[in-house]
Amino acid sequence: MADTPVNLKIRNEFNQWAEAGRGEEMEDHHLPIVAPMLPLMDLKPDAHILDLGCGSGWLCRRMARLAPEGRVVGIDIAAEMVRRARAASTEYPNLNFMEGAADRIPCGSGSFSRIISVESAYYWPDPAASVREMFRVLGEGGSAWILINYYRENPHAHQWGPIVNVPTHMFSTDEWMTLYREAGFVNVQHRRIPDPTPVPDDYSGRWFRDAEQMRKFHQTGALLVYGTKPGS
Repeated sequence: MADTPVNLKIRNEFNQWAEAGRGEEMEDHHLPIVAPMLPLMDLKPDAHILDLGCGSGWLCRRMARLAPEGRVVGIDIAAEMVRRARAASTEYPNLNFMEGAADRIPCGSGSFSRIISVESAYYWPDPAASVREMFRVLGEGGSAWILINYYRENPHAHQWGPIVNVPTHMFSTDEWMTLYREAGFVNVQHRRIPDPTPVPDDYSGRWFRDAEQMRKFHQTGALLVYGTKPGS
Protein backbone atom coordinates (compact mmCIF):
# COMPACT_ATOMS: atom_id res chain seq x y z
CA MET A 1 0.00 0.00 0.00
CA ALA A 2 1.36 3.43 -0.96
CA ASP A 3 2.37 5.47 2.07
CA THR A 4 1.31 8.83 0.68
CA PRO A 5 0.97 11.65 3.23
CA VAL A 6 -2.83 11.57 2.91
CA ASN A 7 -3.00 7.79 3.32
CA LEU A 8 -0.76 8.02 6.38
CA LYS A 9 -2.98 10.69 7.91
CA ILE A 10 -6.12 8.65 7.28
CA ARG A 11 -4.52 5.48 8.60
CA ASN A 12 -3.32 7.18 11.77
CA GLU A 13 -6.71 8.76 12.40
CA PHE A 14 -8.62 5.51 12.03
CA ASN A 15 -6.10 3.60 14.09
CA GLN A 16 -6.94 6.08 16.85
CA TRP A 17 -10.66 5.54 16.25
CA ALA A 18 -10.11 1.79 16.56
CA GLU A 19 -8.15 2.13 19.78
CA ALA A 20 -10.98 4.25 21.20
CA GLY A 21 -13.52 1.54 20.38
CA ARG A 22 -15.29 3.57 17.74
CA GLY A 23 -15.15 0.76 15.18
CA GLU A 24 -17.40 -1.37 17.37
CA GLU A 25 -19.82 1.55 17.81
CA MET A 26 -20.41 1.75 14.06
CA GLU A 27 -22.78 -1.22 14.03
CA ASP A 28 -25.32 0.69 16.14
CA HIS A 29 -24.86 3.86 14.07
CA HIS A 30 -24.98 2.30 10.61
CA LEU A 31 -27.17 -0.79 10.84
CA PRO A 32 -30.44 1.21 10.48
CA ILE A 33 -29.39 2.32 6.99
CA VAL A 34 -27.49 -0.84 6.04
CA ALA A 35 -30.28 -3.28 6.88
CA PRO A 36 -32.61 -2.01 4.08
CA MET A 37 -29.75 -2.18 1.58
CA LEU A 38 -28.73 -5.81 2.06
CA PRO A 39 -31.86 -7.30 0.42
CA LEU A 40 -31.31 -5.01 -2.58
CA MET A 41 -27.87 -6.53 -3.10
CA ASP A 42 -29.37 -9.99 -3.70
CA LEU A 43 -26.55 -11.80 -1.92
CA LYS A 44 -26.42 -15.46 -2.96
CA PRO A 45 -25.22 -18.20 -0.57
CA ASP A 46 -22.08 -18.63 -2.69
CA ALA A 47 -21.37 -14.90 -3.18
CA HIS A 48 -17.84 -13.54 -3.06
CA ILE A 49 -18.13 -10.21 -1.26
CA LEU A 50 -15.71 -7.36 -0.58
CA ASP A 51 -16.36 -4.83 2.20
CA LEU A 52 -14.17 -1.83 1.38
CA GLY A 53 -13.49 0.19 4.52
CA CYS A 54 -14.70 -2.59 6.79
CA GLY A 55 -13.73 -1.09 10.15
CA SER A 56 -14.12 -3.60 12.96
CA GLY A 57 -15.81 -6.10 10.62
CA TRP A 58 -19.37 -6.02 11.95
CA LEU A 59 -20.93 -5.95 8.48
CA CYS A 60 -18.53 -8.61 7.17
CA ARG A 61 -19.72 -10.98 9.89
CA ARG A 62 -23.34 -10.41 8.91
CA MET A 63 -22.59 -11.03 5.26
CA ALA A 64 -20.53 -14.13 6.06
CA ARG A 65 -23.68 -15.60 7.59
CA LEU A 66 -25.67 -14.67 4.47
CA ALA A 67 -23.10 -16.31 2.16
CA PRO A 68 -22.09 -19.50 3.99
CA GLU A 69 -20.91 -21.19 0.77
CA GLY A 70 -19.02 -18.13 -0.46
CA ARG A 71 -16.42 -15.86 1.07
CA VAL A 72 -16.20 -12.37 2.47
CA VAL A 73 -13.11 -10.16 2.49
CA GLY A 74 -12.88 -7.02 4.58
CA ILE A 75 -10.29 -4.38 3.74
CA ASP A 76 -9.41 -1.35 5.84
CA ILE A 77 -6.59 1.16 5.73
CA ALA A 78 -6.12 1.05 9.54
CA ALA A 79 -4.10 -1.89 10.88
CA GLU A 80 -5.77 -1.67 14.28
CA MET A 81 -9.23 -1.92 12.69
CA VAL A 82 -8.07 -5.04 10.83
CA ARG A 83 -6.58 -6.54 14.00
CA ARG A 84 -9.81 -6.04 15.92
CA ALA A 85 -11.91 -7.37 13.05
CA ARG A 86 -9.83 -10.56 12.91
CA ALA A 87 -10.01 -11.05 16.67
CA ALA A 88 -13.81 -10.79 16.63
CA SER A 89 -14.29 -13.09 13.62
CA THR A 90 -12.41 -16.29 14.43
CA GLU A 91 -15.57 -18.40 14.20
CA TYR A 92 -16.15 -17.50 10.53
CA PRO A 93 -14.12 -19.77 8.21
CA ASN A 94 -15.36 -17.93 5.11
CA LEU A 95 -14.19 -14.51 6.29
CA ASN A 96 -10.80 -12.83 6.24
CA PHE A 97 -9.42 -9.30 6.57
CA MET A 98 -6.58 -7.40 4.95
CA GLU A 99 -5.00 -4.00 5.32
CA GLY A 100 -5.24 -1.95 2.14
CA ALA A 101 -6.28 1.29 0.48
CA ALA A 102 -9.33 1.76 -1.75
CA ASP A 103 -7.28 3.04 -4.68
CA ARG A 104 -4.99 -0.01 -4.58
CA ILE A 105 -7.12 -2.98 -3.55
CA PRO A 106 -4.84 -5.97 -2.75
CA CYS A 107 -6.97 -8.50 -4.67
CA GLY A 108 -6.92 -9.96 -8.15
CA SER A 109 -9.09 -8.79 -11.01
CA GLY A 110 -12.57 -10.31 -11.12
CA SER A 111 -12.38 -11.64 -7.56
CA PHE A 112 -15.83 -10.61 -6.28
CA SER A 113 -19.50 -10.80 -7.20
CA ARG A 114 -20.48 -7.97 -4.83
CA ILE A 115 -18.63 -4.99 -3.37
CA ILE A 116 -19.99 -2.83 -0.59
CA SER A 117 -18.60 0.29 1.06
CA VAL A 118 -20.42 1.95 3.97
CA GLU A 119 -19.53 5.44 5.22
CA SER A 120 -16.02 5.21 3.78
CA ALA A 121 -16.04 6.58 0.23
CA TYR A 122 -15.85 10.27 1.15
CA TYR A 123 -12.54 9.60 2.92
CA TRP A 124 -10.91 8.05 -0.15
CA PRO A 125 -8.03 10.32 -1.28
CA ASP A 126 -8.75 9.52 -4.95
CA PRO A 127 -12.43 8.52 -5.36
CA ALA A 128 -12.17 8.12 -9.15
CA ALA A 129 -9.24 5.70 -8.84
CA SER A 130 -11.05 3.83 -6.07
CA VAL A 131 -14.19 3.35 -8.17
CA ARG A 132 -11.99 2.09 -11.02
CA GLU A 133 -10.40 -0.37 -8.60
CA MET A 134 -13.83 -1.62 -7.55
CA PHE A 135 -14.61 -2.20 -11.22
CA ARG A 136 -11.32 -4.09 -11.69
CA VAL A 137 -11.76 -6.53 -8.80
CA LEU A 138 -15.44 -7.13 -9.60
CA GLY A 139 -16.39 -10.08 -11.77
CA GLU A 140 -18.56 -9.71 -14.87
CA GLY A 141 -22.19 -9.22 -13.92
CA GLY A 142 -21.24 -8.24 -10.38
CA SER A 143 -22.33 -5.04 -8.65
CA ALA A 144 -20.73 -2.39 -6.44
CA TRP A 145 -22.63 -0.49 -3.74
CA ILE A 146 -21.58 2.72 -1.96
CA LEU A 147 -23.63 3.99 1.00
CA ILE A 148 -22.77 7.41 2.43
CA ASN A 149 -24.35 10.05 4.65
CA TYR A 150 -21.95 12.84 3.67
CA TYR A 151 -22.98 14.12 0.24
CA ARG A 152 -23.97 17.39 -1.41
CA GLU A 153 -27.76 16.98 -1.26
CA ASN A 154 -27.81 16.43 2.51
CA PRO A 155 -27.00 19.88 3.94
CA HIS A 156 -27.50 18.58 7.48
CA ALA A 157 -24.16 16.72 7.24
CA HIS A 158 -22.06 19.46 5.65
CA GLN A 159 -20.63 20.53 9.01
CA TRP A 160 -18.81 17.21 9.35
CA GLY A 161 -15.98 18.20 7.01
CA PRO A 162 -14.29 20.70 9.34
CA ILE A 163 -14.85 18.43 12.36
CA VAL A 164 -13.05 15.28 11.21
CA ASN A 165 -9.29 15.24 11.29
CA VAL A 166 -8.79 13.97 7.72
CA PRO A 167 -9.63 15.38 4.26
CA THR A 168 -13.08 14.55 2.89
CA HIS A 169 -14.80 14.73 -0.49
CA MET A 170 -18.35 16.04 -0.63
CA PHE A 171 -19.73 14.99 -4.00
CA SER A 172 -23.24 15.25 -5.36
CA THR A 173 -25.29 12.24 -6.40
CA ASP A 174 -24.60 13.03 -10.05
CA GLU A 175 -20.86 13.26 -9.41
CA TRP A 176 -20.79 9.82 -7.77
CA MET A 177 -22.85 8.35 -10.60
CA THR A 178 -20.49 9.92 -13.14
CA LEU A 179 -17.50 8.27 -11.45
CA TYR A 180 -19.28 4.94 -11.77
CA ARG A 181 -20.09 5.41 -15.44
CA GLU A 182 -16.57 6.64 -16.28
CA ALA A 183 -15.14 3.53 -14.63
CA GLY A 184 -17.26 1.34 -16.91
CA PHE A 185 -20.29 0.50 -14.76
CA VAL A 186 -23.71 0.18 -16.38
CA ASN A 187 -27.23 0.38 -14.96
CA VAL A 188 -25.95 2.99 -12.50
CA GLN A 189 -28.70 3.93 -10.06
CA HIS A 190 -29.21 5.67 -6.75
CA ARG A 191 -31.72 5.94 -3.96
CA ARG A 192 -32.05 7.44 -0.50
CA ILE A 193 -32.34 5.38 2.67
CA PRO A 194 -33.82 7.37 5.59
CA ASP A 195 -32.64 6.54 9.10
CA PRO A 196 -35.54 5.49 11.38
CA THR A 197 -33.50 5.82 14.58
CA PRO A 198 -35.37 7.93 17.17
CA VAL A 199 -33.81 11.31 17.82
CA PRO A 200 -33.48 12.46 21.46
CA ASP A 201 -35.33 15.61 22.47
CA ASP A 202 -32.07 17.11 23.67
CA TYR A 203 -28.94 16.65 21.57
CA SER A 204 -25.55 17.74 22.88
CA GLY A 205 -23.11 15.91 20.60
CA ARG A 206 -20.54 17.41 18.24
CA TRP A 207 -21.92 16.26 14.88
CA PHE A 208 -25.17 18.26 14.77
CA ARG A 209 -26.23 21.73 15.81
CA ASP A 210 -29.27 20.46 17.70
CA ALA A 211 -31.87 17.70 17.75
CA GLU A 212 -33.84 19.28 14.91
CA GLN A 213 -30.86 19.21 12.56
CA MET A 214 -30.21 15.59 13.48
CA ARG A 215 -33.87 14.79 12.78
CA LYS A 216 -33.68 16.41 9.33
CA PHE A 217 -30.45 14.54 8.64
CA HIS A 218 -32.18 11.25 9.37
CA GLN A 219 -35.17 12.18 7.22
CA THR A 220 -33.02 13.16 4.25
CA GLY A 221 -31.34 9.78 4.49
CA ALA A 222 -28.16 8.15 3.29
CA LEU A 223 -27.23 8.09 -0.38
CA LEU A 224 -26.93 4.67 -2.00
CA VAL A 225 -25.19 4.52 -5.40
CA TYR A 226 -24.79 1.23 -7.23
CA GLY A 227 -23.95 -0.15 -10.63
CA THR A 228 -23.11 -3.35 -12.50
CA LYS A 229 -20.01 -4.52 -14.35
CA PRO A 230 -21.04 -5.57 -17.85
CA GLY A 231 -20.95 -9.26 -18.64
CA SER A 232 -22.85 -12.46 -18.01
